[in-house]
Formats: sequence, C-alpha cells, structure tokens
Amino acid sequence: MTDATHGLQLRTLIKASGELEISLLDVPTPEPGPDEVVVRVEATPINPSDLGLLVGAADLSTMQASGSKEHPVITAKVPEAGMRAMAGRVGESMPVGNEGAGVVIKTGSSEAAKALMGRTVAMIGGAMYAQYRCLKVAECLVLPEGTTAAEGASCFVNPLTALGMTETMKREGHTALVHTAAASNLGQMLNRICLKDGIPLVNIVRSSEQAEILRKIGAKYIVDSTAPDFMESLINALVETGATIAFDAIGGGKLAGQILVGMEAAVNKSGKHPYSRYGSSVHKQVYIYGALDTRPTEIARSFGMAWSVGGWLLFPFLMKIGQADIQRLRQRVVDELKTTFASHYTKVVSLAEALDPANLAVYAKRATGEKFLIDPNKDK
Repeated sequence: MTDATHGLQLRTLIKASGELEISLLDVPTPEPGPDEVVVRVEATPINPSDLGLLVGAADLSTMQASGSKEHPVITAKVPEAGMRAMAGRVGESMPVGNEGAGVVIKTGSSEAAKALMGRTVAMIGGAMYAQYRCLKVAECLVLPEGTTAAEGASCFVNPLTALGMTETMKREGHTALVHTAAASNLGQMLNRICLKDGIPLVNIVRSSEQAEILRKIGAKYIVDSTAPDFMESLINALVETGATIAFDAIGGGKLAGQILVGMEAAVNKSGKHPYSRYGSSVHKQVYIYGALDTRPTEIARSFGMAWSVGGWLLFPFLMKIGQADIQRLRQRVVDELKTTFASHYTKVVSLAEALDPANLAVYAKRATGEKFLIDPNKDK
C-alpha cells in the first residue's frame, strides 16, 4: 500500500475569452469506496477520440508555451466558429484520457476490490492522464500475468471499436466491409480480426506508404484514395468482396459519397439485380465515426435510393448490445491481447512531455505511424 494522497492530472479548459489552456494540476486522490480501487497509472494512449477533448477546436498554429518544466502550460486561440461548437464546455476545466493501465495500490473493503490489490489492470472511464485514478472495480480489466501496463493500455477503445465494426456488420446483415484511414493502429487491428475471422475487408489508404504497412500484415484489398485509378480500383475490390457497409474515419470531403457510388457500381456489375430507375434495392451503408477531415461531408447522389449515411460511436453501440455481449468482446481482447489486439507506439512521454509543443504538434496531426503513449509516473 502507498500513500498516494495526491498527484498530477492533465486538464483542458476553454475560456470565454476564446483561448484553450492545457495544464497540469496537483489534485487529491480520493479514498476508494467499498467497490473501488486506486490505480497508479503507468500507461495511457493518446487516441484521436482523446484529442477532440484535449485540444477542442483550437488553432494549434497559435500555440504558446509557458509555466515551468514540471508544470507546463499550453495556450492557443480558438476561432470564433470553433467557439460556437465548444459552447457546452466553456469555463469548465476537464480531465482527459479515455483509457489506460496501471497497478492497483489501494482498494476498498469489498472482496472484489481487495482481490485486485497489486494486480496490473486496464481501465476505462476517463481522466486517465493522471498519476493516480480512483475507479470502480467494474471499470477495471485484470490483465494476464506477464502483461505490462503498456501492452494493456489500449485494451478498450481501439479493440472494442474494431470488434464493434464487425459486430455491426453481422447484425445489419452485411458480409464484408470497407474501412478508411485503414493503416492506423485501429485499421491494422481490424485487418487482423478480419483475417482471423474470414471477413473480406476493403482498406482505403491515403498513400503508397500506408498501403505497404497493410501489405506487410497480409491485407488483401487495398486501394489508395490519392491514386488516379482510385474509383476503378475501389469498384473492383467491392465487386470481389461484396462489401455494402463502410466505416469512415475521414468524415469530410467526398470519400463517403465515393464509397456509396462504388458500392452501387459494384452491385450493378455483379449482374444479380434487375435494372431500376431508382437504383438497386441493395442497401448501402456508410457510418462516419471520425473527423480527420473537418470539412462538410459531400454526397453526390448517384447511387439510387437504398442507402444511408450516419454516425457510429463505440459507447452507444456497447450500450445497445448489453452486458453479456460486452463481456464476450472484452474477453476476446484479453485472450488475443499480444496478437490480434497488439498496439504499437512511437514515443512514450511523461505528462509534462505531453505538453511539450514539439510533441503536441506531432500527435495532434493524428498521423498514421505516430502513436504516443503517456506514462504519468515516468519521472517518479
């Protein structure tokens, strides 16, 4: 047991003056309730879903650093249009970090809590960019012996998102799927799931370098959205796979519409459906789950009437499927943590180093191959 009565926590604040402020605060560690534990956080990833809260709509080209080495402060201007989108959080200092892993150092009185003492656990529940985190036993996932915090840090968001995509595909009656930004950590994970489960997957990337990443892990269908023959290659891949559902991390621009056009063309090429002036009766679905491109989504409707574009997020999906299926998915993640669901990081930083402008400029780009991991207790 340790006397971790307080520790550093990363906070993000958008002021009414139109300024983002990211800082480290010294906060007290709560006493655990009967069914709670205190975890010393040793690894927590910077996911795109974290960046939305961390930097909000700030213009990072205006970023300024101040404060001390131990307590750095980052400020940046938020454009007027961005302030409208941020209205709900103005003036509220907010903790960041969806998931992480670490060692249980203090427990509540329940048997379930005491059983976790000294164990390395993965965690979900927010506020993970902190040295200590008090949370419920149900928000912890005990990692197998010999698993490090770094190996278990990304147990929830990416693995369950990737599994959620294949689950959604099956539940909605599709047999193959399309994924954009496909060379990301999440995209590589989805490939390993689909290869293992025999699900045809069309990967859309944005460079030949990204295509090569996927070839090395055995991906079969890879198309480059920047190539001159993109639409032809996409349609051919859709004909071969029969994919009629897509998960789009890009969001803005023409890509979602191009996928729907490609799906309709592939359906017509198959020769299995009679001509109709209303387009084919095969339903084509694109789910937007990210916003790597913040421009408006452009849909040029040339694919009939049997189509949908909507939003998809992990946590509403999990709420819909219920506890039994959530547990089934979580168990698969634990069983295949070092294979199917392995994550790779390019840099490990402390909380203070996460606020180094040079580091922030890199991970805020959400670039493929630049995955950062925070170790809040790195310098202790």
